[in-house]
Amino acid sequence: MFPLTVENKHVAQLLLSTGTCPRCIFRFCGVDFHAPYKLPYKELLSELQKFLEAEEDELVSEIPNPPPKKIRLQEPEDQIDGMDSLSQNGEGKLSVTEDGSSSSKNSNLNVCNVCLGILQDFCEKEFIKKVCQKVEASGFEFTNLVLSVSFPPQLSVREHAAWLLVKQEMGKQSLSLGRNDIVQLKEAYKWITHPLFSEELGVPIDGKSLFEVSVVFAHPETVEDCHFLRAICPDCFKPAKNKQSVFTRMAVMKALNKIKEEDFRKQFPCPPNSPKAVCTVLEIECAHGAVFVAGRYNKYSRNLPQTPWIIDGERKLESSVEELISDHLLKVFKAESFNFSSSGREDVDVRTLGNGRPFAIELVNPHRVHFTSQEIKELQQKINNSSNKIQVRDLQLVTREAIGHMKEGEEEKTKTYSALIWTNKAIQRKDIEFLDDIKDLKIDQKTPLRVLHRRPLAVRTRIIHSMETCYVDEHHFRLYLKTQAGTYIKEFVHGDFGRTKPNIGSLMDVTADILELDVESVDVDWPPALDD
Repeated sequence: MFPLTVENKHVAQLLLSTGTCPRCIFRFCGVDFHAPYKLPYKELLSELQKFLEAEEDELVSEIPNPPPKKIRLQEPEDQIDGMDSLSQNGEGKLSVTEDGSSSSKNSNLNVCNVCLGILQDFCEKEFIKKVCQKVEASGFEFTNLVLSVSFPPQLSVREHAAWLLVKQEMGKQSLSLGRNDIVQLKEAYKWITHPLFSEELGVPIDGKSLFEVSVVFAHPETVEDCHFLRAICPDCFKPAKNKQSVFTRMAVMKALNKIKEEDFRKQFPCPPNSPKAVCTVLEIECAHGAVFVAGRYNKYSRNLPQTPWIIDGERKLESSVEELISDHLLKVFKAESFNFSSSGREDVDVRTLGNGRPFAIELVNPHRVHFTSQEIKELQQKINNSSNKIQVRDLQLVTREAIGHMKEGEEEKTKTYSALIWTNKAIQRKDIEFLDDIKDLKIDQKTPLRVLHRRPLAVRTRIIHSMETCYVDEHHFRLYLKTQAGTYIKEFVHGDFGRTKPNIGSLMDVTADILELDVESVDVDWPPALDD
């Protein structure tokens, strides 16, 4: 059943005569159910023509100097090669053949003056197939998708002009048409194309999908159509570093909401002129949202930084914990890049033992995303076999939200360390036993000199929950500490020139230094432990 009623005929005839396509006519007539938009374009045009011709004698266009109906519906015989420019009313724009299909000596004359062709050829199966071919060739793994489209900003200007025209004509019949009564172009486009994309690719369209297909349309007349808005509303068009043009959709909409109707009419034709060209597809891009992998790592080397150690552009050490893990993940997930994070960090000369340190890696734009638990286990084994400097455990896929558990209450967590300490004075076992009895010792740590280049200057209060000593010889002992996360252990031992108070040296009244440090445990119950 054709969606327009007798009440719509006048508006439909008016819009068609000025060069508006059938689907845009539906939008301006408030047709908000999907089926009519999905009909093939030629069939739509034919049905619309039959509808308008049914009671042709009743249709009288009220636009200035209306051309005869015969000329509106047939191409003028005296037009030379279809290149004559159209009047503002779009005279002679549309040619309808006997079978109802649209044709013209110049195909540009068939381009809708509102949507610039978006709801014409770009909704048809042939175009959808071309986009789908690009999607399938992109190499992404996906089970659903979200479609994102970007239209030239002047479509809002042209729609505004057509709306003013229709509103004026409806006002003569004591009817009204609000901006919100018009079906949004993007909505209509999705109604038509979503089923076609889903059918062609064999997967559902899902607004929450992590896989996005983005189609960006452009038009050569954007500046020509929008420049008057910049002159009237300069505050709406401020250059942005990441934008190639000031004429963004948001800026244009802001200006349209600001400009007075009479000023708009003086600057832009209502109805909008027929365009010289159809829209073009600027780019078709596929992208997959990030996926996250978490686990715990042990570090057995005293010559391995957690992240690449580069100073003044020069690499100091050949590898890092981050790279030894992430290089494998990048390759398997076919990701473009990654972001590494962990629950704290150890110095280059500090080992991480016990159950290891929790870490998470964000894999950006991965092409492969589906893995079985066995495949993840095999990936973990591959990482572990590739180096004797690190080992990984509990490797698993996690959500973005779950990573928050790693950082939650980070400073309230505890960590356990083992340190080999040297003293300048000879000591006996009894000289260190008092340390075993100290509980929940509060210390004040001014930002250590060694990290001052990357951390703000501040005094941080930390707690040493417990200590346990093990005598080695008259100048060495081993100290086991359980501390608040974020404590600088090296500075607690040697005092950092008095910047950490109290410290082991001041408590023992000796000069103390740390020779070796190991992280024995990081008390964060995340990610969940997995069975080997």
